[in-house]
Amino acid sequence: MNPIIEFCINNLVSGSQEVFDQLARDPDLDVVELGCTSHCALCSMTLFALVEGECVTGETPEQLLNNIYKHLDENPIV
Repeated sequence: MNPIIEFCINNLVSGSQEVFDQLARDPDLDVVELGCTSHCALCSMTLFALVEGECVTGETPEQLLNNIYKHLDENPIV
């Protein structure tokens, strides 16, 4: 079972699209786009994704990507 990474469509427009595209090419991840993740306050302030239901943020696309992989390394799916 692959980890699920969820992105809000509004956050994709705000700059996380690059991260979405990179993660979507990783065969060990399931990356999905949602209409809304119900994290509107966070979404309006920073780039973020839900990694197995937990918010992971980054100020830049590169930082978000690194933080997502770091989160996955530190929280392996059993």
